[in-house]
Formats: sequence, C-alpha cells, structure tokens
Amino acid sequence: MENILFTYMSKLTSLSEEEQQAIVNEIHIEEFKKGTVLLRQGEVPAKCYFILKGCIRQYSIDEEGNEVTSNLYTEEQAIAFFNYHKADKSSDYTIACLEDSVVVVGDLNTEQNMYAKYTQLESMTRKIIEENFSQVQAEFAAFIASSPEERFKALLMKRPSLIDRVPQHQLASFLGMTPESLSRIKKRMHREHT
Repeated sequence: MENILFTYMSKLTSLSEEEQQAIVNEIHIEEFKKGTVLLRQGEVPAKCYFILKGCIRQYSIDEEGNEVTSNLYTEEQAIAFFNYHKADKSSDYTIACLEDSVVVVGDLNTEQNMYAKYTQLESMTRKIIEENFSQVQAEFAAFIASSPEERFKALLMKRPSLIDRVPQHQLASFLGMTPESLSRIKKRMHREHT
C-alpha cells in the first residue's frame, strides 16, 4: 500500500526518497470494514482521507428521508471537507465504506504541522484539491446537460468498476435516477449490444 503513496508523491512533488519515507512513517494508515461510517451528516469533520484500496460513498439524507448519493470515492482519491464557511462547521454528508477499505487518515488539527515540516506536502495537497475541483466542475456540468442514459454511458466509460462495486440503488441515486430507470437503461443497452 505504501507504494501507492510513493508513486503519488513522486508524481506531484520533488521530495527526496528520504523525505517521502519520513512522511509515510508519520501518516496513519487504517483498515475499515465494509459498512464503517467515517463521518455522519451533522458531525464536525476532524479527519481527511486518501483511499489506497476500497470504495467509499458520500451521501446525505434529504427532507423526505431518502439517501442521496453525491459521490463515490475509490483508489487514489482524496476525501476532503470544505465546510469552514458554515457557522457550525458541520458536515452536510455521511461518509461510509461500501467495501473493506485501506485509507490514509489525516488529522485536520495536525495538518498545519505537517505542512510546516514538509512544505511540498501543502503544494501536493493543493494540486490534488485543484485536480478534484476541476474534475467535479466538469462532471457537474456534464451531469446537468445529459440525460440519464448519457450519464450511465459516461460512467461506463470513465469509472466502469463502479457498476460491480456499488449497489444498484446507490448507483442510481449517484446518477440522478430511480433504480427502475437504471435497470431499464441497462436492459436496453444490453439488447442493443446483442
């Protein structure tokens, strides 16, 4: 698992092997079982995450009591929280493991100490956030402009592994449709390809 971190740091920084090893020695890697809730909607986040292995879902409960999946994180993706604009700093989302997962767990309270100690780490984090933000913007624009079937086709092209990793009702929610609609789209596409 540490190899993933070394590869990632080598790609985004010019840290020496010794500095990379020192960072890896200081970070905390945890294993979480499927179903583990890392953060509940309404709680104040104290951690950030980088997924080495597994699939983690971000969702919220809407006013009617329905779960709405807003993101699915997999290997080499970061889960960061940008809720400092809120007076109570609480999370709008629940973060839960869909699979057994291996995750780098960062403590938001000690984050500044790590940045002070390893200045390139802050730069690397900024690059990750910029990359994620750019991706989210592009995906949101495409989501708004596309039909449910186009959304499913885009998912098949960009993140096909999610089809087998995420329960259909959660995948449908992520795609902005009902499970029944997703089932119909899958059947129609299967007929077209046979």
